[in-house]
Amino acid sequence: MLLATDIGNSDIVFGLYADGTWRHVWRTPSLADKPATHYATQLRLWLLEANVRPDAVITTVLSSVVPPLTPTIQSVLQVLFAPEPIVVGPAVYPYLPLEVLRPYEIGTDLVANALAAYSRYRRNCVVVDFGTALSFTVVTGNGRIVGVSIAPGLRTAIHSLFTDTAQLPEVPIELPASALGTNTTQAIQVGVVLGYEGLIRFLIQRTRAELNGDCIAVATGGLSAAIPTLRDEFIDIIPSLTLDGIRQIGELSQAGIKAKAASTNAS
Repeated sequence: MLLATDIGNSDIVFGLYADGTWRHVWRTPSLADKPATHYATQLRLWLLEANVRPDAVITTVLSSVVPPLTPTIQSVLQVLFAPEPIVVGPAVYPYLPLEVLRPYEIGTDLVANALAAYSRYRRNCVVVDFGTALSFTVVTGNGRIVGVSIAPGLRTAIHSLFTDTAQLPEVPIELPASALGTNTTQAIQVGVVLGYEGLIRFLIQRTRAELNGDCIAVATGGLSAAIPTLRDEFIDIIPSLTLDGIRQIGELSQAGIKAKAASTNAS
């Protein structure tokens, strides 16, 4: 079994993969002030409930965009499982069939998205990730990450209005029926949710134009189905895409490290 861990700004996602499928996916808030024992206890409980022994996990892969949490979760994985985790980052990118744009700057989750999309489609593709941030990662059919754009995520945008203004409430993420908001809730939904529909359509269309019309789009992330009118823009909506990419990075890195070691020993 392989355990992929995705540390995001809002949540940490653990995915247990075996026999070509994600057997279990667990999610917990990303809390930098919690000790390693907090996460270790939670992970042990999930494994127990799933009737999975820790020694059944033979590979662990860690992707993180929250640096303060990285050593905490890395230590949890080292304690609970025998293999040292493969940490997604510039050190393992040479093992991937990708040309990574600004490897020391780009988020590891975006590299995972690009690899998963490239492996699946082998076509120019923009991956729209509906997370804490709304990101657009463009990978070409020959495996080059050529560009990224980032905006506040849907929930982030709504929450910022709620926290930074005196009279605006936090509202549900729902697509309004009209662009004419007749109350405060509808007004925010028009500005954010309907507004984001236009933002996303425009950036996908602009990306396609800059790639001479040859570009598919795929959606991922927790809110990837939140705006149903965007469904026609996407060839697929794949909530597990980031985990798929993290898993593939782990597998390719492991194979590359073994091949390098064998070559060194042979020489």
